[in-house]
Amino acid sequence: MNYLDATILGVVEGLTEFLPISSTGHLILTSHVLRLAETDFVKSFEIAIQLGATFAVVVLFWRLFLNIEVLKKTFVAFLPTAIIGLALYSFVKTYLLGNESVVLAALLLGGIVLICFEYIHKESREAVADIESISYKQAFGVGFFQAIAIIPGVSRSAASILGGLLLGLNRTTIVQFSFLVAVPTMAAATGLDLLKNYKTFSVSDAGLLCVGFVTAFVVALLVMRFFLSYIRTRTFIPFGIYRIAIALLFFFVVL
Repeated sequence: MNYLDATILGVVEGLTEFLPISSTGHLILTSHVLRLAETDFVKSFEIAIQLGATFAVVVLFWRLFLNIEVLKKTFVAFLPTAIIGLALYSFVKTYLLGNESVVLAALLLGGIVLICFEYIHKESREAVADIESISYKQAFGVGFFQAIAIIPGVSRSAASILGGLLLGLNRTTIVQFSFLVAVPTMAAATGLDLLKNYKTFSVSDAGLLCVGFVTAFVVALLVMRFFLSYIRTRTFIPFGIYRIAIALLFFFVVL
């Protein structure tokens, strides 16, 4: 991997982390296009730069992180993801990360689910309209749905958003909440991975991580603003169509 590769992956991460299209899946597919070997460092890089995108949440929503009630709900949502992620960390990194077949299947099926969900789900007038009003039970449920995204290609954003909608949250609330829950989730995932692998990194590897981190952060700031504006008046159907199209494109053309 060189600095151009790191920048490209950072852009891809920033573009996809908060949209329901799977950042991990796109990073794996982009690495394939760039012909990057799926080494332990590349896998760690794909995990670590997600924290860069997630740091954009802290900058954009810093006031919410001063609200104790919001922090408690965020922590409760983080718990099931942390437990499941820690239990399956070795399996996921060994067998799922870097597996294009798993990514394409998850992208395709996830796209179909997004489209079907939009035609079936009807948002209640009583849907929770602010983060402080989310119950602890709903927060825990969102975290459980988010944990499904340990499968590359599922999309942490899509899993938590659809789960939140099913649990009675409105669109704007669950999108914002999914942003907040991403912070401890990605901080824990990156911290765990770096703790296990930092001894294998070189000085040049650290530079690549910094480039990817900063690039992902800047791009994610712009994308988050767009997505919040988008979901107020539009559905997730275009993202479902995109997921299906990109899965089929890679399957029939690239792979």
